[in-house]
Amino acid sequence: MTPRDAIVAYLDELLDPTAFKDYGPNGLQVPGKDEVRTVVTGVSANRALIETAIASGADLLLVHHGLFWGKTDGIDHLLAGRLRPLFKHDVSLVAYHLPLDAHPEVGNNAILADALELTARGTFAPHGGRDLGLHGTLPGDGLEPEAFAALVGSVTQTPLAFLHGPERVRTVGLVTGSAADDVHEAAALGLDAFITGEPAERSQGAAEEEGIHFLAAGHHATERFGVRRLGDLLAHRFGIDHHFVDIENPV
Repeated sequence: MTPRDAIVAYLDELLDPTAFKDYGPNGLQVPGKDEVRTVVTGVSANRALIETAIASGADLLLVHHGLFWGKTDGIDHLLAGRLRPLFKHDVSLVAYHLPLDAHPEVGNNAILADALELTARGTFAPHGGRDLGLHGTLPGDGLEPEAFAALVGSVTQTPLAFLHGPERVRTVGLVTGSAADDVHEAAALGLDAFITGEPAERSQGAAEEEGIHFLAAGHHATERFGVRRLGDLLAHRFGIDHHFVDIENPV
């Protein structure tokens, strides 16, 4: 078993959350057991994930989307329903949001870029004081747009694709999650395609008018990577058990 505070200290050092102005707190959100034998990871701290983690024997639940966002005016029935089982079973909840999107090795964008084999990478799309997005170049001569959309779908989910860019996709920008309007910065950089998680109603027109391929491959689906990698790192470093739980979410 490993002290909970040692795990949180390691994650804080790795992800450097103080460097971000985030939408909610990063790090330990709910303190549970002092010692951790089993960590469960998942994308969002909804009740289904919490209850599944507890059934899996979690001492600590590590998520990308935590429980607290913006200004919290008391505890409503949804938040109470999520907190009760954590308190009852003495399970800690730890969350990292923007720091986990932006990390150059274990971040959602970095791992997705690895899966697409992007090279010559650079950063763009600042959020919370730091660039979150990555752009890079596909191998070889790139891909036709439909083949590129299929490649993206093979590592995320079938994307909603507005294919208004060039005949071959060579350069790609990606910002996982909810970053539809970063398509404009991607276009200003001269990129052929832009990937995010969620589209906006205005995304179709923006893609057509900017002359870029826009792919929305799922907020959940584009952000499964980082938290799972963190769990694997914790298992390796501290010799604890890790289980990734994927609560299906098509959005």
